[in-house]
Amino acid sequence: MDIDTLRTRAEDLLRAIAGESARLRPDQWQAIEALVADRRRALVVQRTGWGKSAVYFIAAALLREQGAGPGVIVSPLLALMRNQIAAATSAGITAVTINSTNQHEWAEVEEAIADGRVDVLLVSPERLNNPQFRDLVLPKLTASAGLLVVDEAHCISDWGHDFRPDYRRLRTLIADLPVGVPVLATTATANDRVVADVSEQLLHNAGEPLVLRGPLDRPSLRLAVVDLTTAEARLAWLGQRLAELPGSGIIYTLTVAAAEDTATYLRELGYDVAAYTGKTEPAERERAEQDLLDNNVKALVATSALGMGFDKPDLGFVVHLGVPASPIAYYQQVGRAGRGVERAEVIALPGRDDKAIWSYFASLTFPERQVVEQVLDALASHGKLSTAALEPLVELSRSRLELVLKVLDVDGAVRRVRGGWEPTGRPWSYDAERYARVAAAREAEQAAMLEYLATSDCRMEFLLKQLDDPHAAPCGRCDNCTGKHWPAEVDEQAMAKTADRLRRPGVEVGPRRMWPSGLRSIGVELSGKIPSDELAEPGRALGRLTDIGWGGQLRALVGPGAEDGPLPQSVFAACIRVLADWNWAERPVGVVGIDSSSRPQLVRSFVERITTTGRLPLLGFLTANGPPGSRSNSAQRVAHLQSRLQLPPDVAENIRTAPGPILLVDDYTDTGWTLAMAARQLRRAGARAVLPFVLASTT
Repeated sequence: MDIDTLRTRAEDLLRAIAGESARLRPDQWQAIEALVADRRRALVVQRTGWGKSAVYFIAAALLREQGAGPGVIVSPLLALMRNQIAAATSAGITAVTINSTNQHEWAEVEEAIADGRVDVLLVSPERLNNPQFRDLVLPKLTASAGLLVVDEAHCISDWGHDFRPDYRRLRTLIADLPVGVPVLATTATANDRVVADVSEQLLHNAGEPLVLRGPLDRPSLRLAVVDLTTAEARLAWLGQRLAELPGSGIIYTLTVAAAEDTATYLRELGYDVAAYTGKTEPAERERAEQDLLDNNVKALVATSALGMGFDKPDLGFVVHLGVPASPIAYYQQVGRAGRGVERAEVIALPGRDDKAIWSYFASLTFPERQVVEQVLDALASHGKLSTAALEPLVELSRSRLELVLKVLDVDGAVRRVRGGWEPTGRPWSYDAERYARVAAAREAEQAAMLEYLATSDCRMEFLLKQLDDPHAAPCGRCDNCTGKHWPAEVDEQAMAKTADRLRRPGVEVGPRRMWPSGLRSIGVELSGKIPSDELAEPGRALGRLTDIGWGGQLRALVGPGAEDGPLPQSVFAACIRVLADWNWAERPVGVVGIDSSSRPQLVRSFVERITTTGRLPLLGFLTANGPPGSRSNSAQRVAHLQSRLQLPPDVAENIRTAPGPILLVDDYTDTGWTLAMAARQLRRAGARAVLPFVLASTT
């Protein structure tokens, strides 16, 4: 097929995807020509909405028409996959996906691939190391692939804002491709360091790659910052102004609790909104996405779970109720807006506790050397272990353990197999320099984000300079360029109502009902369901550490670095409201506290004031001997508590002589295992029921 005919066919496919008025831009055609005619490797760094997905779908279709095998698109998010499959279908391209939500379809999809009935396969990077897919499907797919696309390619880089270990295994995948198979890497958020890193990792040893970097400015976006001092002021401001924002949009929050609380608050004001977080069920997520696409809701109140790839051309606004820790991540999220409209509002409402939330998430990065060595030693001792069996043997939560295993797998020290993981015997060294470098980059990004919020210069130019965009220039549209700032005034009555809503005390604390798996492997003879006569009842907390309303005060009392002291009267008054509203089946006959080594004054004053105000006898305290144990792992937490948490004989005797429900009081609950183990001891001592009550819950 000559070049003119190839371009004509490409234009036909574009119109099928994007409508009759669509035309290929010169840079889009340059990328398609490089992939299809020249079989080159290319990196495309273009702003969101530029049409990167059109490039790779058209290229895949043209290569298929020339007899090439299916295109493989490595795509990071399910929302993106759904959008992409819909776009491909409109052009007559047979696109399928293998991901965590469609396991019932995997066999059928794999059969269709083997039969040559698939034009494009979309797959998550995590799926590349599923043992069955890696060993049975991937070799055939690699041998026959007509095109490999790495979407959101910044994820492969240590310097990218959303580093994912699974992306690093793409280097091996690309090395196994037959000669002449074109590779395309795409992203909208790559500065010079990321471009160099991606080029080296994905496009090496295949001649000089084509790098297309276009201007990243989005002429439709109107960037603004509204600086309000309190959480209630920010939420009240949003409640007042949301109706003024054009069309439908996204309200981003930093935590799941904030997303859920904000959505509830806005619904109480009469807005049609839905929460969208990592805890939202997949089917509910899909419904929420469709409702936003169809303008059936004013907004989705979302965490970063709604991020890369969500495509709604007429999205009218993006509001951040708390800002992300990186200007690059911020640009990625605001880029959801204004793709197909002339004007879209982008408003940041920074919070005073944003930095504390950034610090918390930063603490969940790659763990220290000795913890990683625990993982390697455990696998070396046992030969092969499932993740569940490995977890009790190391001081890591499940999510952080999975991160470590992925990194070790990519580095060749362990291998994922059916039923778990096994050591490879290959030497591995802890790359402290790399992890320190990444941590330093994160700190620099946080400083830059604070600078963005404070700058009096052009906000879009600031973001583009963070991305090393050579076209960066004052936009003439943001609040600083125009001098038109959103008013920061908030109606006092609305703010008072908002404050009352946010300060509404009390959240339920669900009891643990199952013992962690693997306890017997570390000498604890507990397993399965916790017996009903050892269970706690559903408890209560004044609030969550991540709450918009109570979070700040509770973090000051029980958060990292909080100083010990008596419980403030204002907080205790709210606790009394929680107790008054607690509709327990039978009134407690007494109170038992859990001694604290870190906050003894706080816990003692809390317990004593409850007993005095509620006229309940103080039956005593469970004692906690020795230093606190790791909270990062449920099995090890239970084992440590079994040896550390003691019910003194006089307290046990008090319970036996006053049988009935016991109010169990502690400062906060994190994993829930301290309350579960304390309740077990109280129930075994004769308590008819145990009602946990804490100041704060971390979840």
